[in-house]
Amino acid sequence: MSIFVNKETRVVCQGITGTQATFHVRRSIDYGTKFVSGVTPGKGGEMHLGLPVFNTVKEAKEATAANASVMYVPAPYVKNAVREAVEAELDLAVCIADSVPIKDMLEIKAILAGAKTRLIGPNTPGIITPGQARLGIFPENIHTPGHVGIISRSSTLTYEAVLETRLAGQGQSTVIGLGDDMLIGIDFVEALERFQNDDETRAIVLIGQVGGTFEEVAARYYKNCANKKPVIGFIAGNAVPFGHKMGYAGDIITNGHITAQDKKDAFADAGIIVVDKINDIHAKLAEVMG
Repeated sequence: MSIFVNKETRVVCQGITGTQATFHVRRSIDYGTKFVSGVTPGKGGEMHLGLPVFNTVKEAKEATAANASVMYVPAPYVKNAVREAVEAELDLAVCIADSVPIKDMLEIKAILAGAKTRLIGPNTPGIITPGQARLGIFPENIHTPGHVGIISRSSTLTYEAVLETRLAGQGQSTVIGLGDDMLIGIDFVEALERFQNDDETRAIVLIGQVGGTFEEVAARYYKNCANKKPVIGFIAGNAVPFGHKMGYAGDIITNGHITAQDKKDAFADAGIIVVDKINDIHAKLAEVMG
């Protein structure tokens, strides 16, 4: 199985005629992702990559039964793109853009409140269920279908975690990049809950980093779970001195005053298996997977 996306997911691309969208949608189609349409305002009625283009997400859904979106739109246009996805009642929207204005993200969070649509990102490589669907910019060639779920706040370390599962002789059920901005859609808790309820996922790798409180909230959730699948956790930034500001959005809210060790302590207290180096993950996976 998988979480959020699979081979049946019908995807619309918002901003499909842009350069980056064209490149990555073509790769995703070649991978087997079921793209059914695109959206670019003012270009409705055209064809692009063999797909019909519509002016709005609502039109695209009505014509092609799309139920998920990947957005290749510039940061200033993300708020309107998310609003369209929510109004069309898509199940999922994936936002690749980084540096979405905080004011816009606050409005986006309000738009999403109580909505059917779940948002991954912004500032995310996306989500991939190996062999089934790729929404985003993941290097698809490193992924293998399997039973390890991966959740990460860091794009590049997500790829490292994938390689660690392969070193352990394992594949991935779904890999999800949550996004590195201060405010994001789906968080660790929601992703953990989905993996906990996925029959095919046997273990979970969680990649956190200094800045923000996402990891502490995830630890509290996991600690209170009645039935726990094994989770291996790694926190990036262990060498960062106390009080140092990292310079990325996720660190602004805590002003450099929550250390990597604080997050590791929270993980360990919750029963998460903590590794100090990312290349220790494969050995721990081999242990828990048997």
